[in-house]
Amino acid sequence: MSLSAVLSAAAGPSPSPTETPSVSVPTLQDAQESANQAASWVEQNWSTWLAIGMRVVLILVIASVLRVVVRRAITKLIERMNRTAQQGAGTTLGGLLVNAERRRQRSAAIGSVLRSVASFLIMGTAALMVLSAFQINLAPLLASAGVAGVAVGFGARNLVTDFLSGVFMILEDQYGVGDTIDAGVASGEVIEVGLRVTKLRGDNGEIWYVRNGEVKRIGNLSQGWATAGVDVTVKAGEDLDRLKETLTAVAEKMGKEEPWNELLWSPIEVLGLDSVLIDSMVVRVSAKTMPGKSTAVERELRWRIKRAFDEADIRIVGGATALPEEESAADPMAAVAAPSVHSDPGSSETRAATPIPPQQPTGK
Repeated sequence: MSLSAVLSAAAGPSPSPTETPSVSVPTLQDAQESANQAASWVEQNWSTWLAIGMRVVLILVIASVLRVVVRRAITKLIERMNRTAQQGAGTTLGGLLVNAERRRQRSAAIGSVLRSVASFLIMGTAALMVLSAFQINLAPLLASAGVAGVAVGFGARNLVTDFLSGVFMILEDQYGVGDTIDAGVASGEVIEVGLRVTKLRGDNGEIWYVRNGEVKRIGNLSQGWATAGVDVTVKAGEDLDRLKETLTAVAEKMGKEEPWNELLWSPIEVLGLDSVLIDSMVVRVSAKTMPGKSTAVERELRWRIKRAFDEADIRIVGGATALPEEESAADPMAAVAAPSVHSDPGSSETRAATPIPPQQPTGK
């Protein structure tokens, strides 16, 4: 065997050119078979799809109709509450205890909350039913929503507390816009009521934002009526009959003049002696007034009492421990100190107080 033949056998066969893969081109028959398979699949499942679609449409229609009916029912209930408030405001007692505008605002707030809650519940239930119609497993979704709700509840517990407190505050009609309240943390006139925050206008014009969850007690100074009370301190020796006649005349005159006859909801009464001491006594005068107007009535009443007492020569003392006239008219020289006996250098006291001179040592 020649050398070239041996080398050729060791090198192996010479490589052949790369073969290109053949690309199959779909034919018309293949496309027809695919279309037939899709049509048969649609024919087999169209009834299921139709049933699911009709179920979803039915759920949405029922939810929408139920939402409209519930919202209209809530609106009718709110209108009925407003009509009841207007009828109650026409009576004497209702005019004292019911504020129609305040009642209307409260009814509107309650209606808004109820409509929002009803819409959330109805549409949320409808959404879950739609997902169930598509055969989606709701257990993981509900479990995740429950865990997320617990986490949000722990993180926003103050927000939830404020919201719930605001809802119950509105439902119980604790206060409204225009009322003067004492919320503990702040006091003033209510200018805005929200489900989370109540806005107050203080006596000096400042605005307080009070979270509803922080309010532990509420003192409403604008519901029903207020009391105006004035204490008059006079000397114990005054004539009680003349004193009562003077106060009664002041009360009757003030109750007949404008605008006090509208602010006073009861006659001004002289209740009598509130306290009696050795040198003074306190007479109590009181009246029921329009809410929020007690301070103005008290100031006017004090003004009129002072002028009437000056005309009747009745002395108003400065307090429960007033000094008698005998002590107030004491000798003006009583506060001057007596001359000291030490001012006379020849007196025995001065010689006794003179220091002893030191003794000189004697020499031996």
